[in-house]
Amino acid sequence: MVLGKVKSLTISFDCLSDSNIPVYSSGDTVSGRISLEVTGEIRVKSLKIHARGRAKVRWTESRNAGSNTAYTQNYTEEVEYFNHKDVLVGHERDDDNSEEGLHTIHSGRHEYAFSFELPQIPLATSFEGRHGSVRYWVKAELHRPWLLPVKLKKEFTVFEHIDINTPLLLSPQAGTKEKTLCCWLCTSGPISLSAKIERKGYTPGESIQIFAEIENCSSRMVVPKATIYQTQAFYAKGKMKEVKQLVANLRGESLSSGKTETWNGKQLKIPPVSPSILDCSIIRVEYSLMVYVDIPGAMDLFLNLPLVIGTIPLHPFGSRTSSVSSQGSMNMNWLGLTLPERLEAPPSYAEVVTEENIESGLAPVAAFDDFQRALQGPLFAYIHEFRFLPPPLYSEV
Repeated sequence: MVLGKVKSLTISFDCLSDSNIPVYSSGDTVSGRISLEVTGEIRVKSLKIHARGRAKVRWTESRNAGSNTAYTQNYTEEVEYFNHKDVLVGHERDDDNSEEGLHTIHSGRHEYAFSFELPQIPLATSFEGRHGSVRYWVKAELHRPWLLPVKLKKEFTVFEHIDINTPLLLSPQAGTKEKTLCCWLCTSGPISLSAKIERKGYTPGESIQIFAEIENCSSRMVVPKATIYQTQAFYAKGKMKEVKQLVANLRGESLSSGKTETWNGKQLKIPPVSPSILDCSIIRVEYSLMVYVDIPGAMDLFLNLPLVIGTIPLHPFGSRTSSVSSQGSMNMNWLGLTLPERLEAPPSYAEVVTEENIESGLAPVAAFDDFQRALQGPLFAYIHEFRFLPPPLYSEV
């Protein structure tokens, strides 16, 4: 689009990764260039940049005030992580149209470098959710006398890294449950479930090895299953809105009465999903593994094992050379990860949450377009390419 003599205004980042995706973490320096191409000589008041990072939550609820009167209640909250402004050309004030202090830009293409440092505080990972988002961007503004300003905004991605190589995230997760079915005055034998996973922390592309034993002493045919859920929680004005999404699942063999099934490391692969968000005051993204027994005509028997999806993968205790080569091969394999086209229907959400929390939705998670990793010092860290597409459709329960 040609805006008078201004042919184009573009923003480009000096990417730190081989993938040419602008990805940063707290404390990093964000740098780049504003490119301005003009077809003739122009006079400008200023060329500015405005960089911001914020988490924002918003949803509405209908309320009944009585006497057939209804109104809509808005819930909004915002957390600002940084707000940086800089003048690349001209002066700060551009609220007047005087000819004094104007800067002349000649015909052709011009580049102006910018640079700023992200704060050293924990920053929430870039995220797009049903009722909120975490976004970071740079906006360029070209101001000229007697004309509307030319503006352009470009987003970049921030990761708050989660290293799963910590004692808490390397600890095994396990549980045991039992259920006895009743039919009128008759009581069948119990159905028991025991499950264990090797650790709490994983990264996308890894497979969770599930060790489980399911014993069916009831009179019914049951089916053992496992599912990974993502739970998004949004907070505003003392209220909480929750959305639950199905990430991946698997199904075991049907189990007739008196039979037992054992899972010796049955694998469930984690698709490309956003890392856990645990440090933001208004948005949380958490994961869990549900191992359960599907019981026809009765409430399912289930175990919830918490998960944390991190960004820095596991480093085996073997040699550094073998560790690096194995992580490198994993890096190449991650590039082709996609979610299954169809997922088996999970158990009813009403069966696995309390009644007061049944405001959540359930839908498959949308995969990111590309999934990359880059070297950062001695550790490998992965990189997502966020396209900031509209969020997937959700069915509110």
